[in-house]
Amino acid sequence: MTSVTSPTSAEQSAPHPAEAAWSLLGTKPGAVYAMHISYAARAEQKGRTPEAPGYFMKPPTSLTTPTGEDPTVVELPKGAEILGFEGEIALVIGERTRRVSPTDAWGRVAAVTAANDLGTFDFRWADKGANVRSKGGDGYAPIGPRLIPADRLDPANIAIRVWLDGDLVQEDSTSTLLFPLPQIVSDLSQLITLEKGDVILTGTPAGASTFGPGQVVEVEVTAGGSEDPALSSGRLRTQAVQGTVDLEPFSPQPKPTAQQWADASGRDISEFSGADGGAGSVGPLTDDMRERIEKVALATISSVMRSKGLNNVSIDGVRTTQPGKKLIGTARTLRYVPNREDLFKSHGGGYNAQKRLFDSLTSGDVLVMDARGVDDAGTLGDILALRARALGAAGIVTDGCVRDLAEVTEIGLPTYHKGGHPAVLGRRHVPWGIDETVACGSTTVQPGDVIVGDDDGVLVIPPSMLEDIISTCETKEAEEAFIAARVAEGHPVEGLFPMNAEWRAEFEKQR
Repeated sequence: MTSVTSPTSAEQSAPHPAEAAWSLLGTKPGAVYAMHISYAARAEQKGRTPEAPGYFMKPPTSLTTPTGEDPTVVELPKGAEILGFEGEIALVIGERTRRVSPTDAWGRVAAVTAANDLGTFDFRWADKGANVRSKGGDGYAPIGPRLIPADRLDPANIAIRVWLDGDLVQEDSTSTLLFPLPQIVSDLSQLITLEKGDVILTGTPAGASTFGPGQVVEVEVTAGGSEDPALSSGRLRTQAVQGTVDLEPFSPQPKPTAQQWADASGRDISEFSGADGGAGSVGPLTDDMRERIEKVALATISSVMRSKGLNNVSIDGVRTTQPGKKLIGTARTLRYVPNREDLFKSHGGGYNAQKRLFDSLTSGDVLVMDARGVDDAGTLGDILALRARALGAAGIVTDGCVRDLAEVTEIGLPTYHKGGHPAVLGRRHVPWGIDETVACGSTTVQPGDVIVGDDDGVLVIPPSMLEDIISTCETKEAEEAFIAARVAEGHPVEGLFPMNAEWRAEFEKQR
């Protein structure tokens, strides 16, 4: 079993990276608050404008600061790919604050400095909007390197600039904030007591993106229009490094998806999904991997997975609308709950979870629906199948039924189902959960799992094991082809099937 390496005695006695940041602040903060969308340009980039400030929290141990000329270091965990940076202005609270008015709120801020709200988007699936793993890791909130006294700054005229490997990528000022800095402090204090030393990260401008091992992000906060060094935070430099320690198997594993790449980088999802001439799929299911899977029999994959201890990975009881056509894609999940009239009234009609998920599908997605095996109601019909095909989805799998089965079949999108049924989903289902762990056909499916299907059925492959499984399949099928060729030449099966040392040496030589 893979296990995390225990810390050495030197590591146990070494100061925590956050201690330098606590020293900079003059105290260990009780909380680090981080804003979601706050700048007008960022709202435009994201396509949504919040009606009120929204926050999440990062632990105080996520703080770090440079202790010399070297940059702070952030580790991209082993197996993860998507490290996002967001340059931000950080506020440091100077005294206990509760229900302060916007007029008096700036007086409760002791200092202002630069910050970088870092995140590994590969882990967002695990904690949903809480961001605990994706943004709460050690060193994932660099601040500094210097504090600017807040009383020397106009909160409506503070500038921020961010560089990636020397290129300016973010630039804005607090004059464009949707929510002024004093309002943010006042808003938080209405229901939460802010303590001395608490840090508020006030959101990032447009242009936040991703960086990788070896790259450096720099953030600087200054008084707007001032060149006075005393009114600058200095450049906060952060360098990414690749982690080398495996996560424990029981911990959520990284799942890089096209959607997370797009969210983190600010680029169009087509660049990551292989659509419109993009760069091809990200994560384990690359275009090359798709080609390799296409050449391997589903029965071989099943045998290899069984040999590796994975027995409960088949979605049972379903058949395909497209015999002879292989299904390969990455899971997106939809969970239905049993119909209850009041819940269907609030969640079943209008732009419900089912319709929202169909509208969010991208190239290569496989929509997997948990319909609890119910066989007397539909879970989709021809209109939604058309929508999935138009967005480039690879296919659909449901352990429930399909309406308009003849039309869905004609649409040509591989759809695995339990049968046809004329009833709408409201007879038995309420659309409920999107992109969460579900049960489908007696097995568990998680967003990001690799889905492979053919006339034999459907298998679910953990993305972390995909390369190992497919490589083993390729070797196994090469061995079987070699054995079949030798038998066709007239050789007896004794010593050949399975191969003894002599035949294996010949196989390896020819291979």
